[in-house]
Amino acid sequence: MESEKKVEKIADVDWYRNVWKVVSEIPSGHVLTYGEVARLAGLPGAARRVSQALRRAPRGMELPWHRVINSQGKISIPEGSSGWKMQKGRLEDEGVVFLKGKVDLEQYGFRGAVDRLIWGGDDL
Repeated sequence: MESEKKVEKIADVDWYRNVWKVVSEIPSGHVLTYGEVARLAGLPGAARRVSQALRRAPRGMELPWHRVINSQGKISIPEGSSGWKMQKGRLEDEGVVFLKGKVDLEQYGFRGAVDRLIWGGDDL
């Protein structure tokens, strides 16, 4: 039983590293949803575990955690809280626009980032 827990913890650490890698590669001015990060990290359907992996990142790791939002294009932190204001401010500083509290995922999401990388664009 204990060896199973040990294997599970090692698997978690590997998966966390995959999440950290995916998040570290989100271009400035763009976002990914928790579900997209989970899928790209190799565990589709595990969107809720992405925030757990982000919380467990080593302190010195400078992850652009603010570029991860929910599938509705919203910040998942309670609106008006200091964390929400920080995340929104960082995204706005990178040029992400919020309309009625939401980010346009077609423009700023993964597809938008890929389009800009391929076809050129503002800051890429």
